[in-house]
Amino acid sequence: MKHPTQGDGDEAAVTSVNPSRRIAGSERGNVFNDTTARRLASARRLLVVEDDDSIAMGLEMNLQAEGYQVTVAKDGEQGLSLARSNDFDLLILDLMLPRLNGFELLRILRAEGHVLPVILLSARGAEMDKVMGLELGAEDYITKPFGLAEMLARVKAVLRRDAIARPDGSMLRSGEVEINRDTREVRRGGTLVELTATEFDVLLCLVESSGRVLSREQIQARVWGPAHHGTTRTIDNFILQLRSKLEENPAAPRHIITVRGVGYRFIA
Repeated sequence: MKHPTQGDGDEAAVTSVNPSRRIAGSERGNVFNDTTARRLASARRLLVVEDDDSIAMGLEMNLQAEGYQVTVAKDGEQGLSLARSNDFDLLILDLMLPRLNGFELLRILRAEGHVLPVILLSARGAEMDKVMGLELGAEDYITKPFGLAEMLARVKAVLRRDAIARPDGSMLRSGEVEINRDTREVRRGGTLVELTATEFDVLLCLVESSGRVLSREQIQARVWGPAHHGTTRTIDNFILQLRSKLEENPAAPRHIITVRGVGYRFIA
């Protein structure tokens, strides 16, 4: 399906894709040898939902060349079904899809509690589209046409932010921050950080969102419950307190980030 704002530019949407790397299925056995196959078997699993064949093929081939396992869906309904399986580490999602558009697909996933990280793709670079995508829970938004190097960098960044170690259910690690759910202790770089009970809950809420932006209303509902009627500006005060305790420079935070007009996100 042609994206109306792209005209005839879809073929070049992934500007750095080398067509010579688009190898027919019958030839792949000569390129993807046994060593590569074993590497792919243990790789991060990506789901690409894109109806444009040239873009989908370019993403599939080049992401596989980087060692990722890639599954492609060509419409929103198929993409939603696959995303619900919880078998993927990242979703790359076009907005203008047949049967179910990307915004609606993302809204359904988040409403059902799925925390799969999402990168949105669109020819529409309007600020409101980006804000809507972030408000719905996307981690990133890339405007077409885009370069392969940019896409790979963004994929790695989102996966890195989402790489919270889960060796057991009680411990979360995001970058240099460690959170123990059982003991309600927080350490930064191995040093114990003293937090109040509510500060701990706000921080845990942000970290568990794996880099997704949360609005003040979402944080308030998750920490205090949906029946709480306090002002959402209270969240700002807790964010300031957390930054003073966790950030090396609270005035220029690297981890607890403000997304203007939307809310807050935690970046490892």
